Amino acid sequence: MSVSAERHILILGGTTEARRLAAALAGEPALRVTSSLAGRVAAPRLPAGQVRIGGFGGPEGLARWLREQHVDALIDATHPFADTISSNAAKAATEAQVPLLAVRRPGWTAGPGDDWRPVGSLAEAAEALPGLGNRVFLTTGRMGLAAFAHLENMWFLVRSVDAPSPPMPPRTEILLARGPFTVEGERELLRRHRVDVLVTKDSGAAATAAKLAAARDAGIPVVVVRRPPLPAGVQAVAAPEEAVAWVRRTVGDSAAVRP
Repeated sequence: MSVSAERHILILGGTTEARRLAAALAGEPALRVTSSLAGRVAAPRLPAGQVRIGGFGGPEGLARWLREQHVDALIDATHPFADTISSNAAKAATEAQVPLLAVRRPGWTAGPGDDWRPVGSLAEAAEALPGLGNRVFLTTGRMGLAAFAHLENMWFLVRSVDAPSPPMPPRTEILLARGPFTVEGERELLRRHRVDVLVTKDSGAAATAAKLAAARDAGIPVVVVRRPPLPAGVQAVAAPEEAVAWVRRTVGDSAAVRP
């Protein structure tokens, strides 16, 4: 199939993979690339191509946007825990009859010496903490701290890109930082704050994996929140390069897009 007109690709982004994908696709004469960011980060790293910030108004709003903007393919490259937008994307793609692909980086895998305690949610993570430690390094982001707010006798170090809002545990110290982080830096952080338990989401990626190695070296248990599954029937790939190949097959011939 030859590309005779510009094709519109919408990337639901906010991740490193989404920025890499936008950079690979933007600037091609046969493609118009729009990246959509949720707007939850005050100063996001903007991708190449066109950018829109803010929600769509649920699956109906997204489906309407896909039709009005003549989107030829939709790529969900959001965070592995952004399950609401992933669900909305699946419904909207079906309603608007637009091809959908998800890009999901591989999750982390425990190795020798790791003491991981897998749980299904932030609420389950909070339930698992008593008895594991009293000084918690909480790296689940600024959303969802309410799940831990009742743990009044524990101390929390909360690291996030932007400052979180209440409710949160009463004994909380906020650390504003953006990865990538180093193993040496994470070791020093655990030592300086006398952390004895780590809570994280299985977001994958190397940029924030150093804390896992530091926790293993320190013999600290890690409560790992499992990522939610993708909506049924949604095709997924692990890397932006695979998504580029999918775009080739979906909207045009192999000459339309260069990797």
